[in-house]
Amino acid sequence: MAGPPSTNSSISQAPSTQPSRSIFPSAPSFSLDTFSSRDFIVKDFVEALSDSAIPPNRKSGPSHQADAFDPKPLIRSFEHALKRLSDLSGDLEVQENERAAAVRRAEAQHNQNVQVLGRKLDQTIDSFHALDTSLNGDDHDSSGNNVVKLGERLEELDRQMTRAQDAKFIIQCWMEVSERGELFQLEDIRRSGDGDGKVRCARIARILTKISQRLDPESWNAAHGHGKHLNGANGVNGVNGDRKRRRPNTREIIEKFSETLEKDLLKSFQDFYRRQNFGGMRDCANVLHDFNGGASVVGLFVNQHQFFIERSQLITEEVSGDAKTWEPLADPDAELPSVEQSLQSLIDEVKVVVQDESIIIKNAFPFSDEVLAKFLQRVFQQSIQQRLEMVLEKANTVSSLAFLRSLQAARSYISALIDDLKTHGLTEHPEPVSSQIGMVLDQQFDDLFVPYFAGASYIEREKKSLEELYASLLFKFTIFHSRRRKVPTTFMKSLAKSGSEMLASARDAYVERLDSSDLAPAQKAMLLRVAGLKDSENAKTQTEIEVSEEDGILSTTNAKRMLKWLAEAVGRGLELSGGNETAKDVSALLNLLLTNMGEIYLETALDAATDIATSQESSRNEPDLTYIQRLHSAITIMHLMNTFIRAVLIPLATTNITISRNMEKTAAQSLERMEERISGVMQKTIDVVLAWVTKLLARQLKTDFRPKEESDWLEQLQTPTCLSIFTFLSRLHTFSLSALGLSSNLTLFLTELAVNIRSLLLEHFKKFSVNAAGGIMVTKDITKYIELLRNWEVDDSFLPSLEVLAEVGHLFVIGPDALRERLRSQKGITGPGGGLWDRGDMRAYVLKREDVGSVGVQSVLSSF
Repeated sequence: MAGPPSTNSSISQAPSTQPSRSIFPSAPSFSLDTFSSRDFIVKDFVEALSDSAIPPNRKSGPSHQADAFDPKPLIRSFEHALKRLSDLSGDLEVQENERAAAVRRAEAQHNQNVQVLGRKLDQTIDSFHALDTSLNGDDHDSSGNNVVKLGERLEELDRQMTRAQDAKFIIQCWMEVSERGELFQLEDIRRSGDGDGKVRCARIARILTKISQRLDPESWNAAHGHGKHLNGANGVNGVNGDRKRRRPNTREIIEKFSETLEKDLLKSFQDFYRRQNFGGMRDCANVLHDFNGGASVVGLFVNQHQFFIERSQLITEEVSGDAKTWEPLADPDAELPSVEQSLQSLIDEVKVVVQDESIIIKNAFPFSDEVLAKFLQRVFQQSIQQRLEMVLEKANTVSSLAFLRSLQAARSYISALIDDLKTHGLTEHPEPVSSQIGMVLDQQFDDLFVPYFAGASYIEREKKSLEELYASLLFKFTIFHSRRRKVPTTFMKSLAKSGSEMLASARDAYVERLDSSDLAPAQKAMLLRVAGLKDSENAKTQTEIEVSEEDGILSTTNAKRMLKWLAEAVGRGLELSGGNETAKDVSALLNLLLTNMGEIYLETALDAATDIATSQESSRNEPDLTYIQRLHSAITIMHLMNTFIRAVLIPLATTNITISRNMEKTAAQSLERMEERISGVMQKTIDVVLAWVTKLLARQLKTDFRPKEESDWLEQLQTPTCLSIFTFLSRLHTFSLSALGLSSNLTLFLTELAVNIRSLLLEHFKKFSVNAAGGIMVTKDITKYIELLRNWEVDDSFLPSLEVLAEVGHLFVIGPDALRERLRSQKGITGPGGGLWDRGDMRAYVLKREDVGSVGVQSVLSSF
């Protein structure tokens, strides 16, 4: 059976010269390049071998599908491929061995080269050490020291030669100026324009000046009015008029040359400055510094700076701003305003200019700190200080508070400028400024504000401002209470003096203060607004200043405003004064607070409450106890004031123990006075309540506890007297709770009042004869009284004593047998005086029973 014919595949076939195709497939041909290709894939390679071994008639056509598979072509193809792969593997191994041998030879050669180079490096290092040792003179070799000594000697000789040349030149210049009155050699050097030459000219001119002072004292004496008059190089004797040849005036010649040299250097400095040639500026500044200390060049740089030229007119301009801009400064309830706009603009520009110019100063001056210090002094003393004074003068025309707030805002903003400049570093940028510049900045900052804090001027301003505000805020309050205190008591007095006359003195005093010349119009308007008045003219023409009941009562809102104003003053003082006089300042502010809020406000209101309570004590009508509610405001304000003093003012004075102790003592005394007044009001209230309860009890009818059988006594829950007392005391309890809150003061007040009321009731029921029906009414009344007192916030120790009232009611309703057992069992019950209940106390009530004459009751009384 013939084999299958060969087929085309991706593997190249061996070329055939035979004209006819063999019945056996040709073997695939491949080389090492086939496997080194990037596109080589094993799967494709194997498939190509398989395709080349399958005859075409077996690849396609349905007629051949039934033929049996013949593996021999595939076996022969793969055998040939394996043989070929084995040959290629051998060739590859030969090439690999050859290249590995070449690599070993290259590594051996490289190691040999490295060793040779290492030996050469060691030899070079040894040679260097030997040379270094010989130069340093080690190992007792003095050749190195000789070389050093020789170099130092040569340098010394060079310096001596330079000094000798300079001395020769100076002598020549002196001979020239002293004999011929000329300085041609120095002029030639000056005109050369060389920086080193000008430095040399300046140094020599300074030396010639010293020589002239020694060798030609006459010219220097003539300058101070001593000796004869000298006129240039050729002097004229003014006495005889004869022209005589005189010695040249060396002082004038040298000074004239120095002036010319200085002007030349200053002109060169200006030219370099315009062209931003920092090197030239530095040379000129260096020469002038050596020549005369550099004062002239520093003055030129500072005085002719563009910042001062442009700002010269702006600084003198009036402070702008309309009324809306300045009104918040005078309003004590407004937020703290920012710094004035023109001053803020100036300070912002100063910050930029100083930072920019510090770079120029650092590059242009070898003595940069000195120049920067002069520049900063000029900026602060001329620009900022002038503008600050104008702003504060303007603020002072608005109000005292506006001045203080403007001062605070300006100081805070300028302080931020100082901190920014220190942090920026200026000539030390990006590092912080040097200690010298830091001291200059601090000094300039202090100099700006020293005039405003000299002595006690600052705290006096603060006190004056607060006094004006407090007087305005409390104006209607004081008017109301002055009217209350001056109310006429008789008809004749009321005819002699009207209400408007009584208030004229207080009104005129305040109006005169508003119209004083030292108050600005804006401040007057603000004070009138705080006082609740329209204007001072209307206040003059009014026959009576209208005040209401609300104007005379305490207001926590007003108290908080007063504390807020004071807190602002305290904070401003801490920020502005620097803490030197803080203890004295807060002590003065404490006295101001105690005077206005303590005495004028709180104590006046408490005195008014005491007066009202006193007037109610003898009143024929039911007393009006609404004044008790005002104690709540008084206690709240007193607590706020005390908290502010303890938390803010006194801690600030701890640096001075004496002042701190005095403040604590003064505050404690003031607080004690107010507490005594509050206690006085409460005690007066107790007296008023007890007096009215006594009057109500006196209105008790005898028939209330002896009702007739035909009366409607069973329908009554309590007697009218009991109901009126219950209503009155309930209203009192509500007022007390509103005034004192749930506090120990409320407990003490109600307990004392309850004890006295219980005593009044116990005495009250001893006065009435009681029948059987009346005993029931007594029990109802007593139950109502006990219900009232038990609902009060009294001390727990008082509650057991209420059992006495209940027992009194029982004594009127129980029968003789029960009464005997009742009297026997009354042990351990608290009596009216606080001690144990005594049978003798009960006897007084039993005697008021209508059936006291009966056999049963008499037997009970006789047994005890």
